Amino acid sequence: MPVHIMECNSLTKNYGTCKALDSVNLQLDKGKIVGLLGPNGSGKTTLLKLANGLLSPSSGSISIAGNSPGVESKRIVSYLPERTYLNEWMKVKDIVAFFDDFYGNFKREKAFEMLESLGLSQNDKLSSLSKGNKEKVQLILVMAREAELYLLDEPIGGVDPAARDYILNTIIKNYSDNATILLSTHLIQDVERIFDEVVFLNKGQIALQGPVDDIREEKGCSIDELFREVFKC
Repeated sequence: MPVHIMECNSLTKNYGTCKALDSVNLQLDKGKIVGLLGPNGSGKTTLLKLANGLLSPSSGSISIAGNSPGVESKRIVSYLPERTYLNEWMKVKDIVAFFDDFYGNFKREKAFEMLESLGLSQNDKLSSLSKGNKEKVQLILVMAREAELYLLDEPIGGVDPAARDYILNTIIKNYSDNATILLSTHLIQDVERIFDEVVFLNKGQIALQGPVDDIREEKGCSIDELFREVFKC
């Protein structure tokens, strides 16, 4: 029986008296690009952090390729956090070298190719880059790993509209058919064309999940239109 790349069973995460996630049951298979959608405070970032082992469940469980988040799962998970975490004083090429040393599945030449395609110089210091270009560098570092699960938290939130399609195409081109991308975003209209499936989170619970084409056919509208209707935004 095939193992799901990610599986949550009654997954719950509490912050004091607040339930960020409430008994979430979720199964993701390989070879999918999955949109993780929901309003602010719905639990999206918490779910991604739990999958990456940065948080521990309050109850229930989460597994990555059959393993609890830890050393084994980190070998196959590539995580893009919402906030920039790289050292400002480093040059882009030095950051690439650091990732190349740290991750056995990092492809250095692939990173340099993506930098060039996005018009970024490997000799620039991170401190000299705009917020949008810093986010591009982070995304390149994540996508240059040959991972099985990519966890992307708002990958296009800080870039200008003209660059979004280019970045989305970079994501599509640089992941394997055997891998899965779980992508959290508020910019649904810009991104929904790449989704195979979507998961709607609301108040820490799954409000809707399924293949994009099935949902569009059933609801008679786009995912963005459905999101606005469900969450009145």
